[in-house]
Amino acid sequence: MPGLYKDGDYDLGGFAVGAAERGTLLPRKDIAAGDAVIGLASSGVHSNGFSLVRKIVEQSGLGFEAQAPFAPVMTLGGALLTPTRLYVKSCLRAIRETGAVKGLAHITGGGFTDNIPRVLPANLGVGIDLARLPVLPVFKWLAAQAGIAELEMLRTFNCGIGMVAIVEPERVDEVVRVFTDAGETVAQLGTVIPAEGEHRVVYNGHLDLAL
Repeated sequence: MPGLYKDGDYDLGGFAVGAAERGTLLPRKDIAAGDAVIGLASSGVHSNGFSLVRKIVEQSGLGFEAQAPFAPVMTLGGALLTPTRLYVKSCLRAIRETGAVKGLAHITGGGFTDNIPRVLPANLGVGIDLARLPVLPVFKWLAAQAGIAELEMLRTFNCGIGMVAIVEPERVDEVVRVFTDAGETVAQLGTVIPAEGEHRVVYNGHLDLAL
């Protein structure tokens, strides 16, 4: 992470190991065209794209202790470091209570473009309606400050969606209800579609990036 580590610094990482019944592992093998794609709202930038974020803040001339232009009750640094929303409990609840979740894609580095295809069969992609994304003010500010193109925003940031679920189409309402009851804000983003090659996430419409 350029701009963060200096000579003599080191990174300490941790990990966890879990166990699951073989037949319950995701993604399921029956993901198919027509399956629904839903998204769970993020809390902010989460932990990705900060090399670009730091560069944008530097270019803006604002200090991290300054009032955030997009969140007046917070400092810029505090708003950018809003803790990452964790989806473990709500996703486990949806999986266990409905049995209708076929796959989950955590929207981290690489955004929608790189993360969603990881849970799909090679011959499938997704069609996403960008107008349905709940774009948070922080992303609108970042895009405006640096003139970031829409596709670059979608490849770098979560843009307001931190987790994507592939769901049996006839049971979308049930899954949405469980996620909502678990405290999530849910957006119905699109569907699974036939797709091959590199372009397996097809975007329709545009992000609402107006400040």
